Amino acid sequence: MPPDDMEVIRESVTVVHLGELAESGFGNLVKAVVDVDKGIMVIGGEMHADEEAVLLGLGSSQTDLWGINLYPSQYGQDDWIEFDSMINIRPRQGNRSRGVEDPIAQEKIVAVVGHLVRG
Repeated sequence: MPPDDMEVIRESVTVVHLGELAESGFGNLVKAVVDVDKGIMVIGGEMHADEEAVLLGLGSSQTDLWGINLYPSQYGQDDWIEFDSMINIRPRQGNRSRGVEDPIAQEKIVAVVGHLVRG
């Protein structure tokens, strides 16, 4: 069970709800960690590492987890998903930056988010 401020999204979440989370948190963004294998994500944490810990506790594999930021006010635009998190630095997986360098991994993230977030 995640802490009260975090939510595991398995089915769907509305962009309106994401906007409310953004307003009550960082103002314009919601941090999220996506499991590209299980097709789920955690939202609402203050740090990607906390969200990552929730998914690891649910049996996710670290290699499948990627940290992103969602900008609800930009929903539907190319830049509404930002690939930027400290948890993404993984030299063993060939990812040496906070971004997600592998275009295939980016596509998987976009697909999961696209499946889980409703307009």
